[in-house]
This record gives sequence, structure tokens and C-alpha cells, in this order.
Amino acid sequence: MLKKLSIDNYALIDKSSIDFLEGFTTITGETGAGKSIMLDALSLLMGSRADSKAMGSKDRKMVVEGIFTYPDASIEKICEENDIEWDPQELIIRREISTSGKSRGFVNDTPVNLSLLTSVAEGLLDIHSQHSNSLLSKPLEQLAIIDSYGENHKQLEEYKEVFHKYVTLRNRIKKIKESIAKGKENKEYITFRLEQLDKLKPKKGELLSLEREAELLGDADKIKSDLYEAQDLIGGSGNSAIKLVQNATAILEGVDFELLDPSGENDIAARLDSLKIELRDISDTLENFGSKIDSDPARLDKVQARIDSLYEVMKRFKVKDEEELVDLHQQLKEELAAISGDNTDVTKLEHLLKDLARELKEKAEVLSESRIKASERFSETLMEKIKPLGLPNVKFQVEIQKGKMSAEGQDSVTFLCSFNKNHPLQSISEIASGGEIARVMLGIKSIMAESMNLPTIIFDEIDTGVSGEIAHKMGNMMHDMSKTIQVMAVTHLPQVAASGDEQLKVYKDDDKEKTVSHIKMLSTDERIKEIAGMISGTSINEAALENARILLSSNNK
Repeated sequence: MLKKLSIDNYALIDKSSIDFLEGFTTITGETGAGKSIMLDALSLLMGSRADSKAMGSKDRKMVVEGIFTYPDASIEKICEENDIEWDPQELIIRREISTSGKSRGFVNDTPVNLSLLTSVAEGLLDIHSQHSNSLLSKPLEQLAIIDSYGENHKQLEEYKEVFHKYVTLRNRIKKIKESIAKGKENKEYITFRLEQLDKLKPKKGELLSLEREAELLGDADKIKSDLYEAQDLIGGSGNSAIKLVQNATAILEGVDFELLDPSGENDIAARLDSLKIELRDISDTLENFGSKIDSDPARLDKVQARIDSLYEVMKRFKVKDEEELVDLHQQLKEELAAISGDNTDVTKLEHLLKDLARELKEKAEVLSESRIKASERFSETLMEKIKPLGLPNVKFQVEIQKGKMSAEGQDSVTFLCSFNKNHPLQSISEIASGGEIARVMLGIKSIMAESMNLPTIIFDEIDTGVSGEIAHKMGNMMHDMSKTIQVMAVTHLPQVAASGDEQLKVYKDDDKEKTVSHIKMLSTDERIKEIAGMISGTSINEAALENARILLSSNNK
């Protein structure tokens, strides 16, 4: 329930804090006093658009905050999923609009976007305005009412799960078929390109290897000559490096290195032997390299032709290297195979789709059956509720017709009504007046309050178009609803105002600078005077006061 509402710098309300109680609270006040401002402030908590023009003083931010006690467990899940601190005893929603017009929302002091703010608030508060009555004429709203009354949540969720799978698979099959059809149109082009690559047979890493071979073949004579010349200098028969090391070794044989190097750390003889071995190995390797190199103009021409072919095809197919060319080759093979295949996968998916269609139909039938039974009970209960509200001849029926599968099932729902004797049932949107729709909607809300865990509900002048005994009965109906949920009603009728457990008055006065709206909880004496004023107008006499006392004393508590 809504425990406290704080409004700061919103329209004519400079600063106000209202504490609410359980049960039924009526809200009264002169036209223009600011009742709609209070409801607009609550609408901000539900994510409605913030208008910076509603800011009272332009030099400070506008803040609306609501404190709700014992929030529903469904909101706990939303909070957990969005890392919002959860307190099962209390939940706080706040909306701030800065002086620059920037809007911010908070749930338990955690910043949230407006979509999330709305999701949370919808589980806490239901503001039923005269505009809300028009929703009664919308088929989806009528269907939602029947599903809520019939407690079809589980059946509807099971249906929606299968429906989502069915639609997803159907779209997947459609895309595959479109792809195959498109592929068949391109088959000739794909085959032409594939034949070129089949003939070329590109391999990854081939181009680099060919370019190295071409460079070697192009300089074969010079490279071979350089290798042999270096080999001769190192290990040839002339004055080679190996010969010079051998001569140096012979000269040093007469030197007593023990006198020069008592520790023996510098073994010159051993080091010279190692040097001779390394030089011989280098000489042999260079000779081996040279023997492998032959000038082969024919091979060079073949390698260069292959390189030119690869570059030409890479340019034609618009790829950056031979690796992408190899990948394209494989891709074209797969595309052609898919086009030429037997579509076994599509056939399997279509069989699966048929299975899902059967399951979907079964779920839809279960849901339809539940809706039909709920509709019958709902129609009887609603007529019992609204007949005493000045509708003695009312007849109501829920028409359910099966049609094309949608996200909500296979059923279309129409509320049919007749308010006069011997009149045929017609769609409620075609025949009901504003006052009649308001009474039907009140009856529906009353039923829902008894069968569901509705949030706090606020009726904004739902009693428009009625008076006298009917107004009294509507007040009693809202009072009965408040036995299971918190109910508030903005009203201009004394009969409804007197039905409340508590009464708030919205009024305004002028200070030196501006007009300011105030909200206060009325004492019993203040309620008597307020209701007497609603009965007699500006002049409150003893008769009006007595009538007010009688109305309050007859309040069905």
C-alpha cells in the first residue's frame, strides 16, 4: 500500500507530505484546487512524461517520492534482476526533475531508467482515470480482464512459450528457403567462379614460397658463383682460411703455453682445432648449397606464371591474399553443395514445425476452455455487482471467437452489453454512455479486487454522471473493495466522500508571492463541514451539517 507521498516544487504544491492509511480514502476539494496535480505527481512515479513547465520554482529541482509498504513478491524478482536493494517491508520510488529539465528515477535510491521505474510502479499503483474507462472497449484489454479473472497466467505462459518457439522456427525455415531460392538464382554465377578456382587450386602459403623460389632462380648464376668463391676462400686448395689456421697451429707448437697460462684456462691449441672443424663444416655446407643451385629458365618461367595467375585471380575476386582466395574457394563449394543438395535439413525442420503446431493448438485449446469457463462466471458476477448501481436491466455477456493464432492465443474477446429491456446485446463500446461504462468498470475492478492481489488503486472521479442513491452504492462498493486492497477516490459527490474511512482535502490559498495548493487529512468535524459544503454549496446551514452527519454515520464500515 501507499504509505506516504512527498511532493516538492510541483506545480502549485510547494512542499507537501501526505500519510495514507489502509482502507478507503476519499479526496475532495474545489475544482482547480489541485486534486489533479496530486494525481499527476503520482503519475510521474509511474513513468509518465515529465514536463519542466510543471516545476513551481525554477531555481530548485522538482521531487516526487512515494513510500510503499509490503511490496508484492513479483517486484522482488525485478529488483534482484536489476541489482536493486530489496526490503520486503518497504519500497521507495522517487522521481527528480532538475532545473535544466533532466529527469531521473530511483527505486530504493538506485538510479533506474523510466522503463524499469514503470515496471516496478505498475505492481504498486493503479490510477484509474476517466480515460481508463475507454480501455474497456479495446479487445486486448477485455481479454486481459478475463485472463486475470480466470487465473490463466500459467496456461498463457505455457502457450506463449510454444508460440515463441513456433514463430522462431517458422521464420528460420522461411529464411533458409529464401536463401536456397536466392542461391539457385545465382547457381550459374557460383559455378563459373568455382570452375576458375578449381582450375587454379590455390593453397595457403603457396604465394610466399613461389616468390622466394622465383627470387632464387632469377639470381641463380650469381648466387652459385658467390657460394663457390666463398667456399674456396674458406677451404680451397690455395691460401684458404683453413690453411692459414693450420699454419698458425704449426707455428704455435713450439710455444710453452704453461709458462704464459699456468691455469690452462686459454687452451689455444684446442680452440684452433675447433676453429678448423667449424671452417671445414662451413666450407662443406657452402659447397652443398652451390651444388643444389642450377640456372633453370624454364622453371623460372613456370613459377612466375603461377605467381601472375594467383595475383590476377586475387584481383578479379577482390581478396587481399591467397588465404582469402582459398577460403572463398571452400565457401563457393559449400554454397553450390547447399543449392544442389536435397534440402534434408529443411524437411526435418518442417516436420518439427508441424509437431510444434500441434502442441500449440493443444495449448490454445486449453487456454480457450479456461477462458470460456471464466467468462461465464465473470458475466454472472459482474451483473450482480452492477445491477444495484442504477442498471436494473443490464445484461452482460463475454463473446469469445476462435481465430488465427497470435501471441495471446486463438481467441478474440468482445464484451457485449444491453442496459435496457428488450434490447439486443451489443459491443459495450457502441452502446454504453460514459456513466454506464464507469459503473461497469467499477464493477470489474471490484471483482478483480476480490480475486487478485491488485496494487493500490486510485479512482479519479469514476462517479461522474451519477448522483443520489447510486453514488452512495458506488461509494459502498469502493469501501468493500478496500477490505482487500488500499482504495482512494477523487470525488465531487458527498455520498462517495462520506463512504471513506478517511478523507483528504485539497485546497489552495494565496501568500504574498503566489498561489499554493495544500493537502490535509480531515478530522471528523472537518469532514462534516466539508461534506456539508459539498451538499449545500458555499452556504453551510444546520440542515446541511445534519445531512453530512447522517451520511457519515451510514458509512458501511
